[in-house]
Amino acid sequence: MFFSGQLISLIGTWMQIVAQGWLVLKLTNSAWMLGVVSFAGYMPIPIIGLFAGVIVDHVDRRRLVIGTQSLMMLSAFTLAALTFTHVVRVEYVIALAAINGIVSSFDMPGRQAFLVEMVEREDLANGIALNSMAFNGARAIGPAVAGVLIAITGIAGCFLLNGISYLAVLWSLFAMDVPRREATRFGNVMLVQMREGLSYAWHHRPTFYLFVVLAISAGFAMQYSVLIPVFAANVLRQGARGYGFLLGAQGIGAVLGAVLVASTSHNTRHLRMHLIVGLFAMSASIVVFGLSHSFALSIAAQMINGAGQLSYQASTNTMLQLFVADELRGRVMSIYTVSFIGLAPLGSLEVGYAGAHLGPAMATIICAAIGLAGACLLLSRYKLLTITQNRPQAP
Repeated sequence: MFFSGQLISLIGTWMQIVAQGWLVLKLTNSAWMLGVVSFAGYMPIPIIGLFAGVIVDHVDRRRLVIGTQSLMMLSAFTLAALTFTHVVRVEYVIALAAINGIVSSFDMPGRQAFLVEMVEREDLANGIALNSMAFNGARAIGPAVAGVLIAITGIAGCFLLNGISYLAVLWSLFAMDVPRREATRFGNVMLVQMREGLSYAWHHRPTFYLFVVLAISAGFAMQYSVLIPVFAANVLRQGARGYGFLLGAQGIGAVLGAVLVASTSHNTRHLRMHLIVGLFAMSASIVVFGLSHSFALSIAAQMINGAGQLSYQASTNTMLQLFVADELRGRVMSIYTVSFIGLAPLGSLEVGYAGAHLGPAMATIICAAIGLAGACLLLSRYKLLTITQNRPQAP
């Protein structure tokens, strides 16, 4: 039930991602401003994320997610109203992106931790793969629909449909039959509890290396996506529809990657293989995409990128969830969120700057080189990434 509601909502989210990027390009015609908007959306997460993880460990996670999803629905309706009335300015887009970033600081670790309450430990890998499949199935559908909708009716309709789509996930959250998780006392001060999560991540070396590589790959390598509107408009000459298809191709590849991960994730060795091969494939595809002047080749590169990203991210998420004790789960998954997003504000600005001054092709090659460095680091620590039944406990 949750996954079907989430799928509908995520289709709307991906429609908004496409529409927002195209709106900023239309308002400013600037790769730099695309980076600034991305920066605004990411920046609150590393600042608030670790504190949010402590809160996630002490509240009813379903209620938390209901609250965060409701706030993001209101944000989408606001952007729709501004665009429909033709008063939207890039400053308003930046402000709403920052608000969504603040809300996401709680929503992302909340949803990751809530997932464990819905599935048994032995089904966790499949549950994460299914969740990733919903996310990336939406990525296959939403951008393509948005590209066509923008070409036919304009940008504002995408924001409106995204707001409406949140009703599906809210309905599923209210309708789910999941035991209520009682709120607990914070006990030690928040900083002490946050330090416990950080101490675990530092001293448990497999977790440490997963977080380090996640930070540099998501913070820099994956930020090539900031420039996809520029490639669609100025390099491939495909317009909004082509932009939507490029993101949709990435989603199709990710769905295929999710099927592969779900079918083999019962084996730790396969998880480690998906982790490393996925990151290598993702990085190589970024090089191809950056150098391509063929729309068909760019579509193929995006599909490989989606499969590689999904394989890498789902394997990272699964291994972390299997490593961590439940009493630390919210804090560790908030570190996951901060690692995933933490360097993205800096990375998106640097990629936007590099795209404006060095050209989009050189900027994407730099992103790919950073991803390859992360893959090599994981390969050098391959034997360390072993899951045991005896998970580390809270300090």
